[in-house]
Amino acid sequence: MPDPHPVAPPGQYVLCWLATADLSGHPNVSPKEMFWWEDATTLLIAHLASPVSVANIRANPHVCVSMVDIFVQKGFKYKGTASVIAKEDPRFAAKRQCLADRFGDQWPIQAVIEVVLTHTAPILAPSYLFVPGTTEASQIASAMATYGVKPA
Repeated sequence: MPDPHPVAPPGQYVLCWLATADLSGHPNVSPKEMFWWEDATTLLIAHLASPVSVANIRANPHVCVSMVDIFVQKGFKYKGTASVIAKEDPRFAAKRQCLADRFGDQWPIQAVIEVVLTHTAPILAPSYLFVPGTTEASQIASAMATYGVKPA
């Protein structure tokens, strides 16, 4: 049963990081920009060009996914069990469509990685803990200055 932490709000995060390991424990981390919550405990990630992630999941299904809002510097870390849903799988079309409905049909989805959560934890930038007076507003202002962006 997953921990009672919330899942990331849909659309708030533009990139997540999928961490996998092969059978000998060698890690691999790969950025993913096409992901969506199927439900409160299942994250779908498009396999566009991630052969190492897919091979690792097939050998060792234990994964970790993290996502952080770069402006407020908060996010979530999810641990779970992943499976690769290939094009031949009867579930593929519906899972692929869930992603295509949100991101468009132009992406060459090779397979869908389905992560069933077993553990959820918040991610918090250390400044919230160690710098008195740190707020989301101060983090946003700092990030905007760092990245040279202005509010819309």
